[in-house]
Amino acid sequence: MSLPVDRKTDAPVAVGDQDVVLRADDLARGYSVGSFPRRNRVSAVDGVSLGLRRGEVLGIVGESGCGKSTLARMLVGLERPDRGRLVYRGDDVTAGRRRDRQRLRDGVQMIFQDPYASLDPRMTVLDIIAEPLAATGSGTRAERRDRVAELLGLVGLSTEMMSRFPHQFSGGQRQRIGIARALALHPDVLVCDEPVSALDVSVQAQVINLLSDLQRRLGVTIVFIAHDLSVVRHIADRVAVMYLGRIAEIGDTDTIYNSPAHPYTQALLSAAPPSERSNRGRLADRRILAGEPPSPVNPPSGCRFNPRCWMSQDICHHNTPLLREIDTNRHTACHFAEEALRRA
Repeated sequence: MSLPVDRKTDAPVAVGDQDVVLRADDLARGYSVGSFPRRNRVSAVDGVSLGLRRGEVLGIVGESGCGKSTLARMLVGLERPDRGRLVYRGDDVTAGRRRDRQRLRDGVQMIFQDPYASLDPRMTVLDIIAEPLAATGSGTRAERRDRVAELLGLVGLSTEMMSRFPHQFSGGQRQRIGIARALALHPDVLVCDEPVSALDVSVQAQVINLLSDLQRRLGVTIVFIAHDLSVVRHIADRVAVMYLGRIAEIGDTDTIYNSPAHPYTQALLSAAPPSERSNRGRLADRRILAGEPPSPVNPPSGCRFNPRCWMSQDICHHNTPLLREIDTNRHTACHFAEEALRRA
């Protein structure tokens, strides 16, 4: 079986752009928490819109609890949005038709954070990787075995490992098995939810380099979610910064890291070690956040970052800023983005 190779493009994301393989329009997802009668509604993701270009790597960063993993689960169809829609290859796949949802599940695959929990300990490597093929009725058993052998070679593992069980592998090897399983159905998009955070530091670079190599060889689009800003900068073509369920800023990686325009992005980069910043440390002493993120049960009105923002003014407390284009390489949701950029 041969693997498809899609070309990489630098074309801008636009509605109807044929180079956008997956688009999220105004996605929102909330959860009920607490016990009756004091149940509250937590807004995990609130109005996220973005487009994924063929062959690109989009990094998503933000503090814990900002909605990154919830967004990832909606992108792969594990959770259905309360509001908004997903458009995959030009078709709305959130309309409720089973055939469309199946297309999304086949074409958008997920690599999970914990390689120890994401593999069935009772299944062999052969059965784990071949499971998506068997579930979709792809090929004979012999053809599926050949495909598994091909995938093991792609991720740097020996075909002799087919008969082994997950407990016989290291964490890095298990994550490679998870990557091979995600590639089984020739997906257009891989959603990686903190894929290296559970691994030893010495192994993280190997997995990151493997993903980068697979992206170049196969032309697959990757959504890479992480806390480590240096890892995201290494692998991503574009970066989306999330805060309390919304995108604060999105743009080309070099643009975001070299000249962040949103005050939250500036603070996030200020908190990184000096070796991970590229703006000569200008933000190191000036963009320090105070306090904790507001509760998603009762988020602030207007801009959700306003209680912690040093540039906050009256409009920020009442008017929600739209994600708007402030230059050719970035969109920012801040009323005073141009001023923040000048002050950076």
